[in-house]
Amino acid sequence: MTTVQPVRSTSRLSPSEVAGVLAIAAAADEADGVYPLSEDAVLRVRHSGPGAASGAGARVHLLSEFAGELAGYAYLDRSDPEGPSGELVVRPDRRLHGHGTALLTVAAQVAEGAGQRFWAHGDGNGARVLARKNGFRRTRVLWQMRRALTGDLPTASLPAGVTLRHFRPGADDADWLAVNARAFAHHPEQGRWTQDDLQMRIEEPDFDARGFLLAVDIEDTLLGFHWTKVHPAGGGAPAIGEVYVLGVDPGGHRRGLGTALTVAGLEYLKGLGLAEVMLYVDESNPAAVALYRRLGFEIFSTDVMYAR
Repeated sequence: MTTVQPVRSTSRLSPSEVAGVLAIAAAADEADGVYPLSEDAVLRVRHSGPGAASGAGARVHLLSEFAGELAGYAYLDRSDPEGPSGELVVRPDRRLHGHGTALLTVAAQVAEGAGQRFWAHGDGNGARVLARKNGFRRTRVLWQMRRALTGDLPTASLPAGVTLRHFRPGADDADWLAVNARAFAHHPEQGRWTQDDLQMRIEEPDFDARGFLLAVDIEDTLLGFHWTKVHPAGGGAPAIGEVYVLGVDPGGHRRGLGTALTVAGLEYLKGLGLAEVMLYVDESNPAAVALYRRLGFEIFSTDVMYAR
């Protein structure tokens, strides 16, 4: 029987610990066919050293080891206004040895009496069993939807007086953050992005300002946006585009702007030679789901949030 070593808690990861976390995430991806950490968690891992962004102390990294090697990892964000939230992964060859339960036990201690919420990517049976064993229940479902970019795309015209231009890093940051906050005021994660959150993503090697489309009026007031992204080919899978963030300012809403922005982004991604595009949407957002279905998207996979 394996004796699980005490879980270590830290707000800063060393370069070797960063490499170890990303290695077990890659191993889980290969074993399960789904990457176990979200983009935000990966960014927090990679940017968790001495130069970490402000507020890093509210974000805790939990490390479970066996025989001197990293066997499991959990990330807990205590700054979430809805309560601590995070993600968890155990190395495939160390599963069923108590590492997941040990990480959840320490996460509860770190949460200091508050409820915890964890995402499970792919809605696999292992996550369901671990959740049930530790008193978690399903509380939220996130769908990944996809559609082909080959063949004809839907058409949609911009409302009168609206034009598109590209995002300008630095010059457009404040305006975009303000519109993003209003557009996603009721969204648990997206609506509370800060300058640090935006800057981390601008500094990523795959950032493409040309694919970050802004809808503006004649006075260059920002009305909405479609930030597209390209995931490079890897692991035998071809490159794929993403409707990364799409939002319309509720205070300056123009009828049909969301559809027009979506189509403009699809056209941009198709122009890059991509054959497919993906997006994420909450199951509980029927208006967005209906929009994407009208544009030809279908459910591809499911992520589940468990809470206790």
